[in-house]
Amino acid sequence: MLCSCAQQKEKTITDYVNPLLGTATLWKTEDLGYERHQEKRTWGAEAFPGAALPNAMVQLTPVTMWRSGAGYQYEDTTILGFAHTAMGHWNYIDLPIMPVTGVVDADNYASSYSHANESAHPGYYQVYLDRYGVNAELTSTLHAGYHKYTFDEGVPKRLLINVAHNQNPVRHWEIEKVADNAFAGRQGGVYYYGVTSLPIDSIAIVQTNSERGVPVAVADFSDNTGKEPLEVKIGISYVSSDNAKLNLEQEMLDKNFDTVRKEANDTWAAHLGKVKVEGGDERNKGLLYTTLYRASLMPRLESDVNGEYRDNRHEVVKDAGFRYYSNPAFWDVSRNQLILLAMLRPDVASDVIKSTIDRGEKGNGYIPSYFHGDHAPTFVIGSWKRGIRDFDLDRAYALALKSAMVPGDGGRAWMEEYLANGYVADANVPDCPFWDEKKGGVTKTLEYAYDDYAVAQIAKELGDTTDYAVLMERSNNYKNVFNPATGFFQGRIDGGDWLEPYNPDLPYYQHMYREANGWNSLFYAPHDPEGVIALYPSYDEVEAKLDTMLVRPYCGLEVANLTGFIGNYCHGNQPGHNIPYTYYFIGKQEKSQELINTILGRFYDMGDEGLAYAGMDDAGEMSAWYALNAIGIYTYSTADPEYIVTVPVFDKVTMQLGDKPCIITKTGNGNRIKEIRVGDKVLDGYMVQHSDLAEGKTLSIVTE
Repeated sequence: MLCSCAQQKEKTITDYVNPLLGTATLWKTEDLGYERHQEKRTWGAEAFPGAALPNAMVQLTPVTMWRSGAGYQYEDTTILGFAHTAMGHWNYIDLPIMPVTGVVDADNYASSYSHANESAHPGYYQVYLDRYGVNAELTSTLHAGYHKYTFDEGVPKRLLINVAHNQNPVRHWEIEKVADNAFAGRQGGVYYYGVTSLPIDSIAIVQTNSERGVPVAVADFSDNTGKEPLEVKIGISYVSSDNAKLNLEQEMLDKNFDTVRKEANDTWAAHLGKVKVEGGDERNKGLLYTTLYRASLMPRLESDVNGEYRDNRHEVVKDAGFRYYSNPAFWDVSRNQLILLAMLRPDVASDVIKSTIDRGEKGNGYIPSYFHGDHAPTFVIGSWKRGIRDFDLDRAYALALKSAMVPGDGGRAWMEEYLANGYVADANVPDCPFWDEKKGGVTKTLEYAYDDYAVAQIAKELGDTTDYAVLMERSNNYKNVFNPATGFFQGRIDGGDWLEPYNPDLPYYQHMYREANGWNSLFYAPHDPEGVIALYPSYDEVEAKLDTMLVRPYCGLEVANLTGFIGNYCHGNQPGHNIPYTYYFIGKQEKSQELINTILGRFYDMGDEGLAYAGMDDAGEMSAWYALNAIGIYTYSTADPEYIVTVPVFDKVTMQLGDKPCIITKTGNGNRIKEIRVGDKVLDGYMVQHSDLAEGKTLSIVTE
């Protein structure tokens, strides 16, 4: 009998990726962990859905609202344009452009759209703009964006170029017509060169009528009413418009839209194909490949096709011998994403470290940091010990050692008192509002202690025994903010007394804790988990502490950067992300796995549309947490070349690490790990060495 139905096309790896995941906001009490009263949105994953390649300079993405994370929020109903850069931290969103028709109002040009007429795929984004009757399609290369705008036939095509606005109004901008079908200029520090498929008749500046508005440029075209689409190819550069033109010419200029789109898809297929899975359901696969995708977008490339880049002295560097990348969001991504990058793209990881060294040496001589703390050393030594050695460790060490030893502008904050007392004191403000930015003394002390450990490992590698001993002793400083009377890491004020009264339930932006409360700051010493456990009288007390955290209700304060709770454990922000593994160290691994399973099952496709994370993705950290746990390993201490073994979601994972594939298998469906084998040897404990995986040994996990 002949089958009358068409055979369903088999899904490819890129088909499993949904770039819209992580773009929605949480609204409901059961998702947030508290009842909403404020009008402003809580922080979602702040992810962008547009077209991009791994670690590219260009992220071509829709903008729905200024100052809204990555520029796009799923619940917004209008689009302001399509920008060429994005990240997720309320920055970038450079050079938004918009296809328009009719008279342009510089204060009112956004178009409504429907998600029913929107789609996204790795390297591709599409949406229909209702106001203008335009179908917009986007794809990209490393340095250039390709726009394809299909207008209704007979309607004059126009292009709005938002020269004076990215996430904020831009003071310094330029634009000019440079050829019959080309324009060039700059927006702040971003230079651009654009080529259009239609001849440019004129480019005019349209002024705003409002006090807070900004002007826009509008390009008109000759022969502009035909049925052919308006195609715009734009290269960008941080060096010059000439380099932007060169980027465009070498990557895209002689290619059509479908070719560039296919090449983008093929690039993602090759990258994501480094991780192949068997078993698991469609949801598992979709979340794995989407989180791998999200974790592969940052840091951003900042050098051009000719190798030139503009350093942090704003000088143009030629022939550096490496690709220059943006400063990683170290406070967030040093926990997992950077090591995942090192596993899958060691060449990029090496260049990121070289860029970090370059940035530090041309700055104040300190190793670059990001936002809070000093975590680049964990990435440097963690990569080195994983076999990535195509960088100068001595130069990195000089920067890291200065950060660890010498207080000063550009170094660690409040370093004088950390060196003198072994901790950073907190302000004596018992009733501090949660939104106030104080010293964050507890978090700084915990994180500086771990950073000291990381720098010590570099010292050991280079034979500096004197500084190694000093730094290893200081790596115990986390103990100086542990109050045995409360069982929490607690703030100490000048003079050494504990900050009283103390309530571990109360969250803070940065008082005692950075974006956390006392519960989510528990057990943080990734380099010394046994030492943390020993601060408590017994394993039973540690277990009781963990159990209480998971059932004690959150206090209910509406804090925009804390969402997604299990009791008082908050998965929506980074500080607590090591806590689920603490049960391992008291002989209760299965309780850790139960918690991990709950997190994997609940916090990555939340909300009515299933498109929200528990919190911000923070340049890929939240995504990397999922991806690593789903395949069965996690970077508990990124400074060390090992991973804590978890129960994978899949029956078999094949991951390409260097020249050899590493295979991870799971037998059984329980939470308790009965046996772990690495090759033909039974693993003693739960930590597997990176070298064993890189050598192609099979990691076999037997559960019950």
